[in-house]
Formats: sequence, C-alpha cells, structure tokens
Amino acid sequence: MSFVITVYIPGGIVMASDSRQTIGIQRVEESAKDHPPIPIVSSDYVYKTFLLESSQVGISTFGEAFLGKMGTDFHLKTFEEEDLTENDDVESIAEKLLNFFKRNFPLADTSFHIAGYKKRGKISTPYVYHCNIKRAELKRLNYVKEKDQILYGASWGGESDIITEILQPAWMKDNTGDLKQVPKPQVIWDIMSLQDAIDFAVYAVKTTIDTMRFQARPKTVGGPIDVLLITPDGTNWIKRKGLMVE
Repeated sequence: MSFVITVYIPGGIVMASDSRQTIGIQRVEESAKDHPPIPIVSSDYVYKTFLLESSQVGISTFGEAFLGKMGTDFHLKTFEEEDLTENDDVESIAEKLLNFFKRNFPLADTSFHIAGYKKRGKISTPYVYHCNIKRAELKRLNYVKEKDQILYGASWGGESDIITEILQPAWMKDNTGDLKQVPKPQVIWDIMSLQDAIDFAVYAVKTTIDTMRFQARPKTVGGPIDVLLITPDGTNWIKRKGLMVE
C-alpha cells in the first residue's frame, strides 16, 4: 500500500509520497490456504511520484501497483512515450492517462493524482485531478464548476486513516450518551505559504509512517519521502531519493 498527498494553495502545488512497496505472500500450508496473504515489505525505494518533464505535470500513484506483472512506473513511462505529444497539457494528460490504463488494465484498482498548470487566457490556472481506473473515475479536485471557483486544500490517498483522524471532525458521546460532533481547528489553505505546504505534505507522510510504527498493523507506508513542487514558473524536486552504494 502507499500514502500520497497533494497540497494545492495559491502559490503552487506540492505532491509527496512514501517509498514502501509491500506484497502479499500466501502461505503454502494446507491449513492456511483460506487465510489472507501475509503482507511483507519488498522494497523501501519505490517511486510513487513522477514528473512529466515536457509538460511539467506531476503524477502520484497509489493502490494496486503491479499491473501485468510490471510496476506502475513502467506503465507510466510507456504511457508518456506512446500516448503523449508536445501539445498535451494537464487536462488532456489526465484524460489520456485514464483511457490508457482503462484500455490495458480495466479492472485495476489503481488511483492517481495528476497536477499541473494550464493557461486560461493569460492566467496560469492550477488543475488537480483524482483518477481511479477500476471505477473509470476522473474528477477535478480543486474546482467548483457551478461557481467557476478554484479551491485550495489537500487531498490524500492510500493508507489515509491516520491523517484523516487528525484533521477531520470527530464524534464523541456527551453526558447523555448521545453522539456529538467535535470540530477540529481548520487549516487555512488560502493563505498558506509554499514552505508551509511543503512542511505539511512531509508532516502528513511522516506522521502516517511514525504512527504505523506503534500500531499493531502491517507497516505498509515507509521509506524516504519524495516531494515535488509545481508552480506557474516551473517544477522543482524538493526531495527525491537517488541511487547510491552504501
């Protein structure tokens, strides 16, 4: 599994993800044939956030990672080489990406965040999409069509229960035993700085990793954190793991 997050504020878009890859191993004993697969960590150096250099569009992936016995990164490279042209922008790329994976892996429960900027007249406008292949779903996250209004905030996917519990309203029983909603203080995305957006994205991934460490659950999020910054002026890897020899 994974944890990815995309933060979109007036100054830019931040995409971050963990690096852990887990696979399910089925026990071979006859007595265990009906048991669920055992999740094990196969790598802590998998890329889940990518940059399409020619279009300056970022893509993060989570969910089912092995499609046709190949990793999602391989298929994204194939998609970029076979389906994209120099005229594609974030809007057409999101549509083409859904069509590519739906055509090749229609039942894959794989999701993506796709983010970048597109000119509307003279104005650079942010586009942030969520895409799920199995449900043939493509939704723009940062826009209210009825009001023609850009929204600012954050969206996350994968093992999202930890950060959701921290930020979303909770329910508690009052003195009478009735459930009462307990609101959480808001994060004011509209005035957030780029540095704070970067720090928040890293915080969300790291908090998920650190909390899982102490919980009795599979450690499906971990490894280095990759962070991509996208602004109207271009893109920049704030943090990206590289190949090395220890």
